[in-house]
Amino acid sequence: MPGTQHEVSFRFLAQPTDVNFGGKVHGGMAMKWIDQAGYACAVAWSGAYCVTASVGGIQFVAPIRIGDLVTVRARLIHTGTTSMHLAVEVLARDLRRGEERLATSCVMVFVALDDADGGPTPVPHWEPRDDAERRLQRYAKGMQALSHKMEELVDAHAAERCEPSG
Repeated sequence: MPGTQHEVSFRFLAQPTDVNFGGKVHGGMAMKWIDQAGYACAVAWSGAYCVTASVGGIQFVAPIRIGDLVTVRARLIHTGTTSMHLAVEVLARDLRRGEERLATSCVMVFVALDDADGGPTPVPHWEPRDDAERRLQRYAKGMQALSHKMEELVDAHAAERCEPSG
């Protein structure tokens, strides 16, 4: 039911097909897992088909090795009218040692789409319930402001490149 599930977790073992020549999980594979968990969380919250609008602040802070138990956790941290901001963490646990570490984290924005015309559709409003969730919402709003500033810089740069040289 839309507006009730605001967090999703995936758990699985990192496999040999997930790693690069150095024996560590490809960054692209971690990004795929992030997108899948984010999608599942966005659809569970909105009850609609969703698309990834942006991924920001992605950090690869520790390697994931073959055999690590991987947990990908996506949780809603802010809603707009048709968009959802999610904090996504990838945790890796060495099962032999019992040590868990943060491997990757980011903020994603998904937009819910209407089945009839494919345009953006409203999502249920989300309110933080405690101080930790309020901090995450402030973080999401800060990332949103930075994203808008980056778009302005990219647009200005593109306009400069298109100007005829004289």
